Amino acid sequence: MVRDQTEGKGGRALVVGILNVTPDSFSDGGRYLDVDAAVARARRMVSEGADWIDVGGESTRPGAPPVDAEEECRRVLPVIAAIAELAPVSVDTRKAVVAARALAVGARIINDVSAMDDPEMPAVSADADAIVLMHMRGTPATMTRLTDYDDVVTEVRDHLLRRAERARAPQVWLDPGIGFAKTAAQSLALLRGLPDLVATGYPVMVGASRKSFIGATLGLPDPADRLPGSLAAAAAACMAGARALRVHDVRPTRQVVEMMAAIAAARP
Repeated sequence: MVRDQTEGKGGRALVVGILNVTPDSFSDGGRYLDVDAAVARARRMVSEGADWIDVGGESTRPGAPPVDAEEECRRVLPVIAAIAELAPVSVDTRKAVVAARALAVGARIINDVSAMDDPEMPAVSADADAIVLMHMRGTPATMTRLTDYDDVVTEVRDHLLRRAERARAPQVWLDPGIGFAKTAAQSLALLRGLPDLVATGYPVMVGASRKSFIGATLGLPDPADRLPGSLAAAAAACMAGARALRVHDVRPTRQVVEMMAAIAAARP
């Protein structure tokens, strides 16, 4: 189970390596469409210190068009089957049918960016070791127009708590959804307010890697230039008590989480 992966790690956050098998993801779309290329990427991330691999077949970048379930399965299932023995694997999907088929070929975790909008997802989650519930309004195609909050930290937390009550997986994780129906300012506020989500008692995963709020804050339009900002966000998430970080750059992030754990454990 994911719980087994989080315990005995010296208190450090887990590093979740992103593997997008999509033609249109915002940072690495099209690079790992070939199964052999995807497997090689997974092996490299595991060698660099990834604790689990998150495989996604539908881009969730702002404005991305939807992908039907059959196409999503065509993209992710061969990859998941090929890497399931390397490390724990999560399937990044909003669709219960995709999640069920991914679990059947070796995925152990569901990473649902819609926090179970699909009414069949709670039942499917019972067959997983864990489910990650992420906050998002609307869909990737519409979410940039849905950023009106009175208190983004409180509203995100309360929404996720309501959804967590429906999950049937043995372990439920929460993800505030940095950049999903959030402005740059709201994404920063969620990072600053992360202790509120951690205080719920659910393990928290944060995905801030290379995202547009970093680009907006630092004036960096190219996602490839956002590693320092991504590492700063990773350190902030660790300080707030996040238990996992979903990232593109595994090796430097692993160094950050180990250093943060060492600082937290130091005694005079």
